[in-house]
Amino acid sequence: MTKFLSLLLVLCGALFVHSAEIYVHYDAKWGNHISIRGDANSLNWEKGVKAQSVSATLWKFTTPEQNFSFKPLINDEVWSIGANYQVGERKEVHIYPFFHQKTGKLQKIANFSSAILNNQRTLRIYLPPSYEENLQKKYPVLYMHDGQNLFEASTAFGGVEWQVDENMNTLIVQGKIKEAIVVGMDNTGASRLREYTPSSDAKYGGGDGEKYLDFIATEVMPFINEKYRTLQGKDNCMLMGSSLGGLISFYAGWTRSETFGGVGCLSSSFWWNNENQLQKVKSTTHAPMLQIYIDSGDDSDGKQQMLRMRTALKEHGYKDKENLYHFVDEDGKHSEKYWAKRLFVPLIFLLGK
Repeated sequence: MTKFLSLLLVLCGALFVHSAEIYVHYDAKWGNHISIRGDANSLNWEKGVKAQSVSATLWKFTTPEQNFSFKPLINDEVWSIGANYQVGERKEVHIYPFFHQKTGKLQKIANFSSAILNNQRTLRIYLPPSYEENLQKKYPVLYMHDGQNLFEASTAFGGVEWQVDENMNTLIVQGKIKEAIVVGMDNTGASRLREYTPSSDAKYGGGDGEKYLDFIATEVMPFINEKYRTLQGKDNCMLMGSSLGGLISFYAGWTRSETFGGVGCLSSSFWWNNENQLQKVKSTTHAPMLQIYIDSGDDSDGKQQMLRMRTALKEHGYKDKENLYHFVDEDGKHSEKYWAKRLFVPLIFLLGK
């Protein structure tokens, strides 16, 4: 009898450990329901199982299985957009799906003032497809420099935009990246060089990078976090730019890793001030760990400086395709055209599922 009870307890314990609870956060509206399809033994892809309604905006599905793929549907007819969801070893899985909107929206905040820099600029905010559909969801934020070059050809340098919104929409629908808010911060023209450089160059001057990063951290970020539904913490805050924007992004990640959990540095001006940033990395005793993307075009686009930086990072323990990704566009030049062409690479690295 004792052996039987012990076996029963073991089996019950195994069932408890291996059960999974899926919570679907979504307002399906009155008269509708959420169903689940998937490849668990208790599910299939042809007909869904109705989830339990917990509240007007929360649905629950419980299964004794783990390690399977699934997708929610409205009334077992309308599929959620994006990749299949995964149940791994976790007991609870919370998802925030969307079903109708496949494109994000762009908002602009004109004349955003900075007391730190004593100037104004436009903020251009991309809100992902689900933002207005699923009000339960919060999002990571990608901050990007040279905001006027990101979304619209009419304001972009040389009339060539990065197509950030198009790239985000495509990668989200394809299920290759998480949804995120993108905040493009315009440069102010004459002060761009000063703001995007962490040190002074003997030939070009500059060196107000710390003030610019203070502006982002203490003026822009609190505004965005108050106005929009954002996820908090460094793992949900990234910074990206090109040229001098790549340089200041790298510097921000290296010196403020408690704020920025990932940086995207395209064609970074690592040559600045006799490769001063490279020397700082080499001389660092305890290197910060974050997600770092660096790239370049051909040799005229700083390829050798970028490769030297990659070597220095690997000497600190950074690992390719884990927390470090380097990319060389052998035909690439130093222009918006080429940054737009390969933008999907850092987006997938920093926001990939």
